[in-house]
Amino acid sequence: MTVTLSRRDALWLGLTGYVASVLPGQVMAGSVEDLITAFAQGAMPVERGILLTLPAEAPDGFAVPVQVQAEGATRIMLLALARKSPLVATADFGPASGTARLATRIRLAESQDIMALARRPDGTVMQATAPVAVLVAGCAG
Repeated sequence: MTVTLSRRDALWLGLTGYVASVLPGQVMAGSVEDLITAFAQGAMPVERGILLTLPAEAPDGFAVPVQVQAEGATRIMLLALARKSPLVATADFGPASGTARLATRIRLAESQDIMALARRPDGTVMQATAPVAVLVAGCAG
């Protein structure tokens, strides 16, 4: 079976592929304020009830370990505040999850603050921020 494409079909196919490859990056990009506003859904974040654990000083920025723990949370969002695309990760938790816990490693190009937000089923949003000093950049400039 032979499939032939007209020039117009090939152009549309290429344009569609380009848009599909660019759009996710645009959707994921956003300012820290926009990400917090969307996550909080009108609630004012409080600085309690969430534990953010990371080293104060990272020997290199290639794999900085970060852990977030929030009792009773249904969703956690992790942000690296100085990155061009600050959203690092989001995680959703069901009722059987117990303590919501997210552990990952982040690649960082510079020293900066890391922020974690957690949302409970009642709409309460908890927030924690901690600085990390990166001694050797983990991203090529």
